[in-house]
Amino acid sequence: QVQLVESGGGLVQPGCSLRLSCADSARMFRNFAMGWFRQAPGKEREFVGAISWGGVKTYYTDSVQGRFTISRDSAENTMYLHMTNLRPEYKAIYFCAASGAGTATTDIVQDHPANLSWGRGTQVTVSS
Repeated sequence: QVQLVESGGGLVQPGCSLRLSCADSARMFRNFAMGWFRQAPGKEREFVGAISWGGVKTYYTDSVQGRFTISRDSAENTMYLHMTNLRPEYKAIYFCAASGAGTATTDIVQDHPANLSWGRGTQVTVSS
């Protein structure tokens, strides 16, 4: 059973903003680090950013630094990815992931993907 459910994807024009959500339906990951990854057509999945337990710390890959913001609402058991000034090359399936044991952003960045829990993804297309 998939515990993480992404939503908010869609077709947007370049330069626009979009906010993705990741709902932790079973409230399993509220005390652990979470993050976002993306997979563009024909490419491997890549790390986008991560947020620590409690939302105190975030970490982003260089290409989205300053454009993307990750936040989480513990009361709603939801993590968000707010994307601004979107570019066509950001077209991808965006996945959320959660650690089952770690609380720091490094646990999302460094842990083997098989050790994370994953959602099924939401498609983001940036095109005019």
